[in-house]
Amino acid sequence: MTVTMAGTVSPAAASVPGSGIREIVNLALSLPDVVRLEIGEPDAATPAHIVAAGHAAARVRNRYTQSAGIPALRTALADRLHTRYGLVADPELVVISQGAVQGLATVFAALLRPGDEVLVPDPAWPNYEMQALLYGAAAVHYPLRPANGFVPDLAELAALITPRTRILVVNSPSNPTGVVFPAEIIAALVDLAVAHGVTVVSDEVYDEIVFDGTHTNAAALAAEHVVSVFSFSKTYAMTGSRIGYVVGPAWLMPTVARLQEPLLSCVTAASQAEALAALEGPQEFVAETLAAYRSRRDLVVGLLADAGIAVTVPSGAFYLMVPLADGVDSRSAAIHLVHAGVATAPGTAFGDTASSHLRLSLASSREQLTLGVGRLADWYRRTGGGREMS
Repeated sequence: MTVTMAGTVSPAAASVPGSGIREIVNLALSLPDVVRLEIGEPDAATPAHIVAAGHAAARVRNRYTQSAGIPALRTALADRLHTRYGLVADPELVVISQGAVQGLATVFAALLRPGDEVLVPDPAWPNYEMQALLYGAAAVHYPLRPANGFVPDLAELAALITPRTRILVVNSPSNPTGVVFPAEIIAALVDLAVAHGVTVVSDEVYDEIVFDGTHTNAAALAAEHVVSVFSFSKTYAMTGSRIGYVVGPAWLMPTVARLQEPLLSCVTAASQAEALAALEGPQEFVAETLAAYRSRRDLVVGLLADAGIAVTVPSGAFYLMVPLADGVDSRSAAIHLVHAGVATAPGTAFGDTASSHLRLSLASSREQLTLGVGRLADWYRRTGGGREMS
């Protein structure tokens, strides 16, 4: 008898979970009058000169480009990395991606074999684990404990490394915690990876959004062992343009560039024109939005303190973690809160360590934040931090 596999999906694909963030997004969109604090989407409009550059490019030549990106943009990004971080990067080692998420996926595709292990922070953006599973690898969580300020314990992390460990994911400034790792922590993480022959994949999407302290570029410490992933989405309010970039060592990046063709052929010409305009044009927008996010952080921290809710104050990105009562399931709390008029992202969407926390996005307006945090504080008081949901 012939056995057919028609109608089945691959085990790797079947193992990839849905996004706990998107579950709340979909619920919030189905209800009226919900304050949206669950998703990291800048509320500012993309600067006009960036939009104009994309429009002009689409009108003049809306065609394929080089798979790894147009030379002018790759050169401009290499210059940016050198000026900002002292990183000497050949433009040929910079690859333009369809947002940071596709750049990460391509790096994982180039590095991972079935059975490999990827060290992923917990809590962390869920796509790291989703992508590891898609390529047949296992995601091993290293905790970022609230009691430790959401900073990793190096000894605990080192104990998780095995002969199958292939990648150490580092994310600073962090989504979802907003924590900026101190320079000595970044250096220690890189040293640990180098000592064990592990590649660091450094997610630096929020590198321009730092309120306190200084962002440390991991690749500047050990360029042969670090792949850095960046994005235009948050810095320039360009989430819809879907453009990011990856920079890494010479032994890896030609493979990443080659894999662009089977994955997407190339990033759109219009988006690359927008990115180049963002880099070469005025930068006041970056400073203005940074000041706005810092002001919103201070507003929300103050409102929560007034409600008796103490939080770890974020030093960067535009997120903040709100603790619930001990043992409360944050997914149930987030669903309950949507019906109370405010959408938040459950800590369970980001791992196990912060499963009794909610993530708030500070990317909304001060008015929306004031209204949403007010609703959250009222709910918190009524339910005892989620203990008495009904």
